[in-house]
Amino acid sequence: MPLPFLTADRTFEAASDSALPYDDRERWRRPYRPGPWRVAVAALGLMLASFVLFAAVLIALTGSPSSAATVLAFALVIIAGALRLLRMGVWVSGRGVRQVGFLRTHTVAWERVVAVRTLQQPVRWLGLPRTVQGQALTLVRKDRGAQYAPLLTTHGLDFLARAAAFDRAAGGVQVWAAEYARG
Repeated sequence: MPLPFLTADRTFEAASDSALPYDDRERWRRPYRPGPWRVAVAALGLMLASFVLFAAVLIALTGSPSSAATVLAFALVIIAGALRLLRMGVWVSGRGVRQVGFLRTHTVAWERVVAVRTLQQPVRWLGLPRTVQGQALTLVRKDRGAQYAPLLTTHGLDFLARAAAFDRAAGGVQVWAAEYARG
């Protein structure tokens, strides 16, 4: 039984004329992978949501429908929070740089960007109020002057104990800024 997808003697299909996914510069993309801390917290949230959904089914079978609806709504809030946590981070496109937070998203057009720099400064540890010495990828905007808005830090959920990953991500954002920013 011949398996044509495993053999090297088959003919190559004609290349399609459509652009590859990475060729679309207008599509928002994250220039790095989510870190293990972010994925682990989201996975724990989704696991908790599965237990809460199971509880909602049990309550619906044995209790009142209004109680089951309340527990179901709570599970949906947990699921939405976990998915939003996975979505958080820095996204770039040909239009600008977007910083997605848990509750809000902030977009800066490349025309308003003067520079993107990596600075040694106190940064928040896992987004908590406690600060430690680390590196931050900062965005210098035309309208803000010398204020630096940190985009990524070495002690965030994505790069804690992953200095090489931070350097790659910072380099990726800086390449996008060098290509599109007109500062």
